[in-house]
Amino acid sequence: MSKGSSILHVDMNAFFAAVEVVQNPKLEGKPVVVGGTGRRGVVAAASYEARIYGIRSAMPSHQAQRLCPHLISLPGNYGLYEEVSRRVMKIFKDYTPLVEPLSLDEAFLDVSGSKRLLGSPLDLAKQIRERVFEAEHLMCSVGIAPNKFLAKLASDAAKPKILGQKTKIGSGLCLVTEENTEDFLFPLPVGAIWGVGPQTRKRLTRLGVKTIGDLTKIPATTLTTALGQAAGAQLWRLCRGIDERVVTPNQKLKSIGHEETFSQDRHGLPELNKELSRIVDAVAGRLRKSEKLGKTINVKLRSPDFVTTSRSETLLNATNTSAEILSIARTLLKKMDIADGVRLLGVSVSNLQDSEVHQLQLGEDDYSTQRDVDEAVDEIRQRFGGDAIGPGSTVGPEGIKAKRKGTQQWGPQEN
Repeated sequence: MSKGSSILHVDMNAFFAAVEVVQNPKLEGKPVVVGGTGRRGVVAAASYEARIYGIRSAMPSHQAQRLCPHLISLPGNYGLYEEVSRRVMKIFKDYTPLVEPLSLDEAFLDVSGSKRLLGSPLDLAKQIRERVFEAEHLMCSVGIAPNKFLAKLASDAAKPKILGQKTKIGSGLCLVTEENTEDFLFPLPVGAIWGVGPQTRKRLTRLGVKTIGDLTKIPATTLTTALGQAAGAQLWRLCRGIDERVVTPNQKLKSIGHEETFSQDRHGLPELNKELSRIVDAVAGRLRKSEKLGKTINVKLRSPDFVTTSRSETLLNATNTSAEILSIARTLLKKMDIADGVRLLGVSVSNLQDSEVHQLQLGEDDYSTQRDVDEAVDEIRQRFGGDAIGPGSTVGPEGIKAKRKGTQQWGPQEN
């Protein structure tokens, strides 16, 4: 093994769907998807049995149902997936402190410092797969390579594949060394490279490029002329397996937000302000739970014809109070065109800083009472649950339905 193959990319197989099968073993072997179940919902994850029918993530749920009439569609449980993910990431950290999560179901690990004590990277990858399965009854695929780019491609190569109407079991492990990089990389389609989407593929096709190997034959000047300086230079490096990025644990949180696609378009400020109040309640609560303050408040909406617009305001002093964020969000919403209705509404707070660096500013007393209210609400929710208290707009026929992280993340739910 090359001394440099010390970067692991661990990817959980069909994570959300697989967690649901663990929770309900009767689902094993059946076509299962997790996501929005409404006509505006999308598939978040599909079991391999569902993928046989051509179902994939980000596909509209109604299209998935047409492809497989006996499909089992589940709304998902984001909180459960987060909890399972935390346990899996904890296993990773038993092997190295250098763990960089990319999402709930995948992470990079740098095990270069663990080889002498725990074994070779390939041995560690085998141990990780065994421990994850033993602890959670979930399968994962691991790519081992000299850098992040190659490790990500290697884990994809190790995954199960759909061949016709059957699933081909993946190897679970794929090792790429400095010596076999070209043999592994060059035959892959150029679309396997990060950032190569449909438009870039069209431009590369005009240059006669189909595989990554083909791309290495194109001069750097030609790539930068066709794709721009940054994109062209990046592709020139990646097609040769060059990636200098390091595994970065404990990456700083950049923003906290929540957005929802409605089952029916919302019209008028009164109706939208109700939804805005619910969404801000969720975002501000997560800010405080994360011990963060934010300066920039952004409101995003999508019209029925899929036109997306946003407005933002940056405050002089960072905040995490529900009242202040809601006040700014409502002001921003008033400036936006809602005449044709709103399909999606979202609020995010960015430009974050730690709450302990917050200092009382002149004129800030207006929100001191609200901070006390927020603190009381947070304490009640911590003790009695998220649905114990909330804004009046969250009260429905079945009681309080507070917005949680992941709620309607994949579109609205419908029976």
